[in-house]
Amino acid sequence: MLRMEERLQKILAQAGYGSRRACEEFIVEKRVSVNGKLAILGQKADPSADTITVDGKPIAKRETMTYIALYKPRNVLSAAEGQDDRKTVRDLVPVQGHLYPVGRLDFDSEGLILMTNDGDLTNKLTHPRFGHEKEYRVLVARRPDNEQLEAWRRGVVLTDGDRTQPADVQFLSTSGKGAWIRVVMGEGKKRQIREVGKLLGLPVVRIVRMRIGTLKLGDLKPRQWRYLTEEEVSALKSSKGTRFERKPSSKPRTRRM
Repeated sequence: MLRMEERLQKILAQAGYGSRRACEEFIVEKRVSVNGKLAILGQKADPSADTITVDGKPIAKRETMTYIALYKPRNVLSAAEGQDDRKTVRDLVPVQGHLYPVGRLDFDSEGLILMTNDGDLTNKLTHPRFGHEKEYRVLVARRPDNEQLEAWRRGVVLTDGDRTQPADVQFLSTSGKGAWIRVVMGEGKKRQIREVGKLLGLPVVRIVRMRIGTLKLGDLKPRQWRYLTEEEVSALKSSKGTRFERKPSSKPRTRRM
């Protein structure tokens, strides 16, 4: 019988266990076995002929790929499983099967999260080398001047010594004593926007993510979610990490817990 072998991390990602990088960690941590023997990084297997287990449990048959856009509200964790009593984005989407968040947001930030079991797409959208853009509307407590905006655009040295990459930063409107600004960037260090704002003297009050790559938040409200259209999935898979302007498709039906 002809064997159709693939790398284990790809098989696990396609079975819904997260991105390929996350699945590599499962192998390194000795949580994966093939035909009763611990797997090693780089190993290949045939999912139709070999018995592959994670934590002693056989992996499920390859799942139908699911793609969901969710408006994550504030005070919700961007995680598939919680480590305490705080609500997670997975709690907001009552759909069966493995689903993992793509493009994490801070606990106190809000906006677009992609939920999917497509490990290949997860890797493409999150790996820094692809440089997929994320767009945010950011409310700062003070009105920025041109010097502050230019510094943000050029890049800022963070407290850990890393310098942020150039970003597209535009003033949108005033809001009381503060202002809304638009920030588009291809990277996403932890709490980066908040730290940059603090270093520039622009304390961040609110962050709303509006776009991941070609996928837009659209008319979703906090806690609402919807399935992606075929056109949206195709656009995400074919995008090369550059900016796209797409014609709006027919408005999909939204759902709410």
